[in-house]
Amino acid sequence: MKCAFAAVTLAAATGLSLGAVVSVESRQSTSFVKTSGQQFTLDGSRFTVVGSNAYWMAQLPTSADITTAFNDLKNAGFTTLRTWGFNEVTSPSGTYYQLWNGKTPTLNTGPDGLAKFDTVVAAAKVAGIRLIIPLTNNWSDYGGMDVYVKQLLGSNDHSLFYTDSAVKAAFKNYINGFVGRYKNEPTVMAWELANEPRCRGSTITLITTCNTKTITSWATEMSAYIKSIDPNHLVATGDEGFYNRRDTLNYPYLGSEGIDFDANLQISSIDFGTFHSYPETWGQLLNAADWGTQWIKGKYHAISQKNIGKPVIIEEFGVKYWNQASTYTKWWDAIISSGLAGDLIWQAGSTVSTGKTSDDGYAVFPGEAEYTLQTKYAAALKARS
Repeated sequence: MKCAFAAVTLAAATGLSLGAVVSVESRQSTSFVKTSGQQFTLDGSRFTVVGSNAYWMAQLPTSADITTAFNDLKNAGFTTLRTWGFNEVTSPSGTYYQLWNGKTPTLNTGPDGLAKFDTVVAAAKVAGIRLIIPLTNNWSDYGGMDVYVKQLLGSNDHSLFYTDSAVKAAFKNYINGFVGRYKNEPTVMAWELANEPRCRGSTITLITTCNTKTITSWATEMSAYIKSIDPNHLVATGDEGFYNRRDTLNYPYLGSEGIDFDANLQISSIDFGTFHSYPETWGQLLNAADWGTQWIKGKYHAISQKNIGKPVIIEEFGVKYWNQASTYTKWWDAIISSGLAGDLIWQAGSTVSTGKTSDDGYAVFPGEAEYTLQTKYAAALKARS
């Protein structure tokens, strides 16, 4: 069944279709992951975030495939999976959560929509895996921010997602429907505002006024909104952890993408920090392994965690051209020694009924040396004193 999603007040000019929130059965529990200082906790004990990304989980064709993938994660000793909570479409295709007809978005609660995501949540629950769920994408994969801007404003200016009132209202409406459905489900560990928010996306940014203050202001508004409808769950920005220090000409530290990691982490309604590490695609080619190590500790994310007093996780990382085993071992050692709160590799795959899951050059699969290494590392991180 498809129904128009539920209501925040919107100007009639947006053309948004409003309706009642559809919710799954409430599962009241005290077992929500929380934070205490620089740590995550569960039922009063430390909870170790260690796991993977599987953006594709809800796109798997059968519930048996979803169960297989979660069993692989469980057998690897993982506790956490990050998976997409968005797919914006203008014509139905695969599993999708929001269908746009002109300026009117409709939340898809049917078997190819949120009912399919219910299956993901149920399988995660059985496997004992907690979920981190971004609610939109900076990039055009699976729709994301640019669909809102294009459909509502007829514009290709990516930065309007953060500033235009109609666009922000539409995103809040989506949040209300998606987050509201799972607000009492402890299998969900956290909501993320977006995957890798930046001033620039897959389309052009026509207006050059987007900067770090733009995205920090947006993150403040949206995280507070999520907390207002769902006080149970943690909230993070979902950004790549870029800095705005201007003490170097090196790209990840200049604030040029609109991200100020320290400023975002200090937002009161943001519970923990996230960062990614892709030195090869960020121009850090001299020694990707060493660069990633200092990105973790050095004077950066582990220090931000200590100075601001909130947990920080590296939630995506990968190399294609440097040796994965030796590079990841260096990074895992840095995570353990620095006290960083956890990590999620991009990405641990599975073999399902249709073959291997998506491999973009970073994936590692059960039986491969890198997969065995990450299994050993997961145990070491959980054993850290």
